[in-house]
Order: sequence, then C-alpha cells, then structure tokens
Amino acid sequence: MGSLDGKVALVTGGSRGIGAAIVGRLAAEGAAVAFTYNASPDRAKEVVRGVEEAGGKAIAIQADATDPQAVTSAVDQAAAELGGLDILVNNAGIFPYGSIEELTLDDYENTMAIHVRAVFVAVKAAVRHMGEGGRIISIGSSLVERVPGPGISLYSMSKSSLVGFTKGLARDLGPRGITATVVHPGSTDTEMNPADSEEAEAERAVTALGRYGTTADIAATVAHLAGPAGAYITGTSITVDGGVTA
Repeated sequence: MGSLDGKVALVTGGSRGIGAAIVGRLAAEGAAVAFTYNASPDRAKEVVRGVEEAGGKAIAIQADATDPQAVTSAVDQAAAELGGLDILVNNAGIFPYGSIEELTLDDYENTMAIHVRAVFVAVKAAVRHMGEGGRIISIGSSLVERVPGPGISLYSMSKSSLVGFTKGLARDLGPRGITATVVHPGSTDTEMNPADSEEAEAERAVTALGRYGTTADIAATVAHLAGPAGAYITGTSITVDGGVTA
C-alpha cells in the first residue's frame, strides 16, 4: 500500500520536467492524479501512459494558466472525474530572464499571471473540494532565498510571493485541517535548465554537493509533504537545492 492510497491530487503543469515527476511519484504512492498541460498534448498522453503502465491512474486536462476560468474549470473537472480533491500542487511556471531594463510590462503581466494569479485562483477553487487532511503545495525556487547573478529579478519576485501567500493560507486553512507549504527547488536537470548546458558548470559550482538535483529529488519532497508524514508541516518552505543557500 502507498502513503497516498485513496487520495486525489491535481498537479498544474504536469506534462514535463518537475511536474511530470511529481505526477509519477504521487501516482506511485497510490493517488489518482489529474494534471494540467497547456500546449503539449502528446507529452501529456505520454505521462498518462507511463502512470497507467505502472498500475496507477492519471488524467490530463488542457488549461492555460494565464486564463483564470480555465484554471478554475481544471480544478473542478479534476474533482468531478476523480471523486474529490485532497492535494493541489501548484507547479506550472515559466522562466523570464533579463535585466530590469530589458524586461517589459508584458513579461511582468505574463509571469505574475502564471506564478501568482493562477495559484490564487487554483487554491480558491481547490479548497471548496478539500476536507480534513487537504494539502496545498506550491513549487517556488531557491532564487527566492539567494539570487547569485543578474537577470532573475522578475522571476525571483514572482516566486517570492508564494511564501507570504502560503503563510497566510496556513492560518486561513489550519482550522480546517488543511496544510500549505512551498518547495523551493534549486538547479534541477530539466529541459528548462539542463545539466549539460553551457551555464550548468557555474550552477553546480555554487552548490554544496557539486551536482544538479533531479526531478525525482523534488518529487520525493512533494510526496512527503502530501502524505501522512507531512501532516504537521504548514506555513513554511522547504528548500531542495543541494546547499546553494547554505
């Protein structure tokens, strides 16, 4: 038996990278998992196929994180098709890069829509379906705690907002037995930040362990928070960065 047997989870942005690893891990722990994707139906199908071949249950829901109605509908669809909702993982994200002079207002609006507004909207929709033992887990970034170079100001600002929001949620939802946490990944080997890129050696150099993290590292922490072992963890952030912020 898995630690999440009988639970239902929704992971936003679950068709690739960290999101796909989280979908797979939660399913492996016994949860029925819905996940959203925006523009990669083939990849979404691959994730579903992988979960099903391993004996789990997953469904993919197309939803643009910049569209509040689409986000709300995805949450409601997940709950309707899977029979409720116990775990929400806010993972959908982008990586805007550039100096403050280069960044545009459109960059700002798009980043905040995905990293902040979509999280707010998803949580509002999700808590209507959650009861005692519910979990809200948002994926932040170690760049909230330490920014080692230029060009990351907008990204860091957007992810920083999750910390304050999560602390407030812990107080709002604690009386209902629902927890709220943030997981801050460091350099993680994904398509967005591959461990064999030109910049990778510099990123490895600032870790204490001298290596990139894997998507499985992040998924393991999310599974811990989502399961019984995470029942008394709320209103806080857990950094999984190989010691970058040490």
